[in-house]
Amino acid sequence: MTDKTQEPGGIHFPFPFTPYAIQKDFMAALYQVLETGKIGIFESPTGTGKSLSLICGALSWLRDFEQKKRQEELRLLEAEAGAVPLNNGKDPPLLPLASQGTLGPPRDPAEPDWVTQFVQKKEERDLVDRLKEEQIRRRKREERLQQIRHNTQLKYAAKRMRQEDEETERLLHLSREMLPRARPEQLASEEEELVLAEYESDEEKGKASGADEDEDDLEEEHVTKIYYCSRTHSQLAQFVHEVQRSPFGKDTRLVSLGSRQNLCVNDDVRKLGSVQLINDRCVEMQRGRREKSIAAESKPRRRRQEQRAACPFYSHERLQLLRDEVLVGVKDIEQLVALGKEARACPYYGGRFAIPAAQLVVLPYQMVLHASTRQAAGIRLQGQVVLIDEAHNLIDTITGMHSVEVSGSQLCQAHSQLLQYMERYGKRLKAKNLMYIKQILYLLEKFVAVLGGNVKQNPNTQSLSQAGTELKTINDFLFQSQIDNINLFKVRRYCEKSMISRKLLGFTERYGVVLGPPREQPRLAGFQHFLQSLQPGVSEAPAAPVEEEEAGAPRPASPLMHIEGFLAALTTANQDGRVILSRQGSLSQSSLKFLLLNPAVHFAQVVKECRAVVIAGGTMQPVSDFREQLLACAGVEAERVVEFSCGHVIPPDNILPLVICSGPANQQLEFTYQKRELPQMMDETGRILCNLCNVVPGGVVCFFPSYEYQRQVHAHWDKSGLLARLAVRKKIFQEPKRANQVEQVLKEYSRCIKCGQAEGTATGALLLSVVGGKMSEGINFSDNLGRCVVMVGMPYPNVRSAELQEKMAYLDQTLPRAPGQAAPGKALVENLCMKAVNQSIGRAIRHQKDFASIVLLDQRYARPPVLAKLPAWIRDRVEVKATFGPAFAAVRKFHREQSGSS
Repeated sequence: MTDKTQEPGGIHFPFPFTPYAIQKDFMAALYQVLETGKIGIFESPTGTGKSLSLICGALSWLRDFEQKKRQEELRLLEAEAGAVPLNNGKDPPLLPLASQGTLGPPRDPAEPDWVTQFVQKKEERDLVDRLKEEQIRRRKREERLQQIRHNTQLKYAAKRMRQEDEETERLLHLSREMLPRARPEQLASEEEELVLAEYESDEEKGKASGADEDEDDLEEEHVTKIYYCSRTHSQLAQFVHEVQRSPFGKDTRLVSLGSRQNLCVNDDVRKLGSVQLINDRCVEMQRGRREKSIAAESKPRRRRQEQRAACPFYSHERLQLLRDEVLVGVKDIEQLVALGKEARACPYYGGRFAIPAAQLVVLPYQMVLHASTRQAAGIRLQGQVVLIDEAHNLIDTITGMHSVEVSGSQLCQAHSQLLQYMERYGKRLKAKNLMYIKQILYLLEKFVAVLGGNVKQNPNTQSLSQAGTELKTINDFLFQSQIDNINLFKVRRYCEKSMISRKLLGFTERYGVVLGPPREQPRLAGFQHFLQSLQPGVSEAPAAPVEEEEAGAPRPASPLMHIEGFLAALTTANQDGRVILSRQGSLSQSSLKFLLLNPAVHFAQVVKECRAVVIAGGTMQPVSDFREQLLACAGVEAERVVEFSCGHVIPPDNILPLVICSGPANQQLEFTYQKRELPQMMDETGRILCNLCNVVPGGVVCFFPSYEYQRQVHAHWDKSGLLARLAVRKKIFQEPKRANQVEQVLKEYSRCIKCGQAEGTATGALLLSVVGGKMSEGINFSDNLGRCVVMVGMPYPNVRSAELQEKMAYLDQTLPRAPGQAAPGKALVENLCMKAVNQSIGRAIRHQKDFASIVLLDQRYARPPVLAKLPAWIRDRVEVKATFGPAFAAVRKFHREQSGSS
């Protein structure tokens, strides 16, 4: 039964059940942030219904916003019909209309009154005309969607078109079989597609007329909408299912977006495997479709080359049907793909064309946070709302998306491929293509030289005289590499527009089988041999046609595709990034890495364009990183930032957080880099776990700072006999390094705990995990799977890392130091540590009736600045125990009482 909750302000929040008090507070705060156009940082622990609160709070605001907007439109239209001035001084226009520039800039007071009145009346007429057009479009869309809901004729039409297409394909296939086989020399014409077309820069070329007519027909005006983004497709699918179950599930126009790799239904394109290859092939097929369209309208002429194949799933009529089907009902990615296959229409473009009319768009982080990806997907943020969920790693995500590393092997391989390409097709290429190719070759040569290598020699056999890591500003790197005279912006644009990396990949794939006159075979065979020599551990084998390669293995992308990302990164402002030169003995193992220091430069456009942005997560503490590194550096005023943090729904007695300062043998617990490998420290840790496993039922999850330290401790316990003592009480599992083994370990861990409960012969299992590993995020150890979480030490990052040191220095120079506070660089290190801790300990409590103890093994946790960075619902209940005896008694009493009550 749907519960309609009304807040004191008169706001109605439809909810599928009676909400918790903290959910009411969450929705009310969210509503105000969206209404007033603020930037919100929202923290709501896992198990408190955060997703449902986001859905009902945000969609309630959108419902009211649309209603107010329609009332304002009606008032304006009625005023126009009655010849009443729109701006009569009594009823100011709705703020959202004004904020979108409909009222125009303020007038110069020096202008004559008649000029001002004339301009104002013209603006009023234009505004009314736009409102009328918008009403017509909205009415048509609603009628169309209503027809789909209650009439199956359109579905039958889609099915009929699909059957016609299948019949056409069958007839074409039969026709091809009847034709005589092509002569071998005719196959050379296929090579024409590898030759670069004549290049015109953006300044020289206007938009091709008629190229995007189909897209224009499918596009609509963008309505005000909410963009919801999260980290993984599984999290997005879970959110969509929550929307389906919510009171808004039947009335919301929702579209789920994803990459071409997730949405493509063309088997010939999907089998390419690599995301970059799939993207390039799709774009190339769309270009082929446009070329055919233009050729059909122009006069017949002799073709220079064969037309590119167009994608059979890109059809104007079928995409219209798919777009409307997407908007009719809430669907996740899997349902969208199934619908696309049924209609033989592309889900990627069908979803993209549904964006303008959608009210809620669900998509991965990258599609919102990366400007070029945003533009390619047709996402417009102006005046819209963005909700970023699971945002605890938002800063790292933005930094990682815009940081890129290229190896010496990739640089040499790209240079060799491009040089061979130029030698073969140089006479066919126009002057501008040759100029840019030579510039790229020059760049690759200088990149290898700056590492200390030679681009003409095998990188696997080149030893570098210098070893170590060197860090440079962007300008210093360009100067040292002797490429500061090349316009990287133009080179970057050339790579994007010409798709040279795709041509290069086609060239290298084609010459897996040697074609052409006999005189060319030795040179091409040598080229193939050189490419094989660049792959360490790959033995020589006879070349095989691409068609005969293993179908299941994804084909590697061209190295030039990866290097293009590095070239783009070098166009970043000098103060916002650094280049790391890593020399590791041989050239093939050495690398160049661009490190982004200022993620705010990429987030600034989002907060500038959007009406409101909400950053939400289960554990957002410490929030100072978001305020200082992301928002303040992006130009957001402190008054625009709103923080909201709620407690947990569990009773206070259901959690026992402890800081233990010393172990059973009175060994002080301080797991610093200098002390944590001492035998007595590892022994004390083992004795603490043995005692805890004696009194904690079910599962115990123990987090170590790193895989290496976990391995050391496990080996030490095995040698000392502590491992055998632990195994008597609980079966021991270790987190695997390989992601594909995690699910199997979790299954066995869960089965062991459940079987132990049923048989009554064991107390459960112990899982040794790693902070920041596969099990510290996204894994639920609810109920008996995680009755106790143990943190061994504080997982500080490696401060000796060149990257971290540069980031610390950058923050010290950029951010002001608050009185009485640590330097920004030092605060960064502590915040990174506590974010990792908060994520790990949040794995245990997953719902209202859950209970668990949280044991922090390190006396440094007792310091007030550290305690202040724990989540509020844990921080308020922490007990600091100087010795182990009282701590052990508290744990035993807690689990005895909880087990008895449950």
